[in-house]
Amino acid sequence: MEFSDHIKTANVEDVVLRQPLHPPSRGTLCITGHHLLFSDRGEGSSRQVLLLLRNIDAIEKSVENLLGYSALFSNAGRSERISGSSGTITIKCKDLRVLQLDIPGMEQCLNIARSIETLSCLDCVSEMYPFFYRPTDLSLEDQWGLSSPEKLYSQVTELHDRWRLSTVNREHSVCPTYPSALIVPKDINDDMLVKAAKFRQGGRFPVLCYYHRKNGMVIMRSSQPLTGANRKRCREDELLLEAVIDGSDKGYIIDTRSSQQAQQVRMTGGGFESKSCYSRWKRLHRQVERGKALQESLIKLVEACGDESHNMDRWLSKLENSKWLSRVQTALSTAGLLAECVERDGHSVLVHGSEGTDSTLLISTVAQLIMDPCCRTLEGFLALLEREWVQAGHPFQQRCAHSAHSHARLQQESPVFLLLLDCVWQLWRQFPLALGFSEALLLKLATEAYASNYGTFLCNSDQERCSLGVKEKTHCLFQALLRPEERERYSNPLYERTELAIWPSVHPQSLQLWRGFFLRWTQQARHLEEAQEEIRNMVIAWGRLALN
Repeated sequence: MEFSDHIKTANVEDVVLRQPLHPPSRGTLCITGHHLLFSDRGEGSSRQVLLLLRNIDAIEKSVENLLGYSALFSNAGRSERISGSSGTITIKCKDLRVLQLDIPGMEQCLNIARSIETLSCLDCVSEMYPFFYRPTDLSLEDQWGLSSPEKLYSQVTELHDRWRLSTVNREHSVCPTYPSALIVPKDINDDMLVKAAKFRQGGRFPVLCYYHRKNGMVIMRSSQPLTGANRKRCREDELLLEAVIDGSDKGYIIDTRSSQQAQQVRMTGGGFESKSCYSRWKRLHRQVERGKALQESLIKLVEACGDESHNMDRWLSKLENSKWLSRVQTALSTAGLLAECVERDGHSVLVHGSEGTDSTLLISTVAQLIMDPCCRTLEGFLALLEREWVQAGHPFQQRCAHSAHSHARLQQESPVFLLLLDCVWQLWRQFPLALGFSEALLLKLATEAYASNYGTFLCNSDQERCSLGVKEKTHCLFQALLRPEERERYSNPLYERTELAIWPSVHPQSLQLWRGFFLRWTQQARHLEEAQEEIRNMVIAWGRLALN
């Protein structure tokens, strides 16, 4: 079906737009296959608002009298209609913006609403806007991405003695959510990897994701072992983990579920590494929420941030009930534990939960930021996200299908990537000189994960992206963010590289609400943003003067 089949009314005149931080404006509303475009028709105004339909989380419709609609502009000296009915569409976006459209004529209003509802929820990935986006300053011939297991292996030459690059997954036949190349112990051949994969949920056998140059220790990640109620074993899986700590006294397994949860899933075929089979590995359980519980935290937090009662007790109560800051605290402390095992104690660590595509990636990413200065540069951070989230199989399409406003029944939505960005923001705030990127980058990534012009966050796995030709037919967000003009915008002008680990404080008093994201459409946040931008410009100017 063509996009035009979903559009009965393509444009409407005399529409009033109300949006945060701007006065109401009147103009023309157009709808296309991927965008809503509002053009202000006010005298001397050329302002346009372009909204990607994919960014729309929910819409609400209502009928109202046109008298109030016209009175808003009666002092402009225009002749106005003052009778009849109009429709109002309230648009709630995934980036937490709330827009209101007053549309004259109920039929036109309903047609626009139906088009928005249909076109904002397209399931077919190849019909999404990244496949149609063609900016003049980017070419599909440009290199895609910044990092890969192959590139990591070639850069870290210390790996070559004990580790190898395996292409056992080159057709995505062993694990559909892993990339085609993986770093594994040299002593473990591909046949052993295939058998180990059958013993892990979704085929996600333990693979290397980080090598700590200071002491040679590594971080591995995987999914849970399928031990089940009968306590099944897999000799190849045991040998794989034995090879990881060859010559060391022990390693740690950080399970991102509670011990009770890990015990319960044995009844449905899941499980954990028993001490008798993995005698040189010590298991630590640290429950990191994901899934429905995390999505409900976000919904409650956004509701609290939108409360206009100005009641302090009510605000604090709602903030606490959302448990969002508790989720941030748990994620940071678990990542700190992982970093401590590797950096301070000198032991290798395996991280997993159940599927290994959510909290596992969150903890691994934050730990690498804590330990490794290379991950804290602008380019290093984007490469880390590509390696640990895009290539490692985080299901962006499922997790970011809806945000906090949607009325749809929850399926597999969960703001794990947003929780990561919040954790990174806490680090950025506590160590303002140690990270080479700005808060603006984190806000950009938070928006792009839910609705983007680029193909980076499309699909749920590397296999899906390959089958749809995402890398050949869309542009890469990370490459676009490193263009000179973008690089300057998203860099931290105060950045000073440090080789030291940056250990975040997780005391309740040290953690703050990420106002730049959760309150970004309020007047108070805008004033703060303008002040920060002015300080930033001054620092950049001083830096240029110093160079001259």
